[in-house]
Amino acid sequence: MLVTLEGIDGSGKSTLHAALRELLADLDPVFTREPGATWVGDAVRRAIAEQIDPVTEATLFVADHAAHLATVVRPALAEGKLVISDRYSDSRYAYQSVTLQGIIPEPEQWLRAMHNGWSIIPDRTFLCVLPIDEALTRLKPAGAREHFEKREVLEKVQNNYLAYARNEPSRFVVVDAMLEKEAIAEFVAGAIRQDLKSGKKKRKK
Repeated sequence: MLVTLEGIDGSGKSTLHAALRELLADLDPVFTREPGATWVGDAVRRAIAEQIDPVTEATLFVADHAAHLATVVRPALAEGKLVISDRYSDSRYAYQSVTLQGIIPEPEQWLRAMHNGWSIIPDRTFLCVLPIDEALTRLKPAGAREHFEKREVLEKVQNNYLAYARNEPSRFVVVDAMLEKEAIAEFVAGAIRQDLKSGKKKRKK
């Protein structure tokens, strides 16, 4: 089972990812993230820091996703493992479709086309949502933020995420990121356990 955690910067998904390590330890999940699970992720982070070019950045993200699938996700799923990823392909569609506006016609369609045929759609995606003002208070001071962390970008990105959740209600679970982090972690852990239980029942039929 592939579970992904999504949300804008400052939404608390990385904190949630860390909390699930303890709450779901008995299930022995594979915890991973994008970018950063492979050496390609290092190139992605360098591209972000140096703001080389939006197209270069986007294609590096896709390359990291491919390497992540090949070296971490597919092998773990083949072994019947639960995989929990902090960010995944939805981050690409939500963020890069914003940064590529005016550079590539219909950027989200272009990004999705690059994933067609080889990527794996998550079984469940937990989307952490909160007011943009609150997210900004949780980030670094304005002068130290990455270009993804500007208000106008985060607003568009969160709207993209919410549109994806409306389009795929069977996959997405929208989480109120304003709740206490312990309550969020317990809710998500419980939902994952229920999904695994339901999945096992389906496979027995």
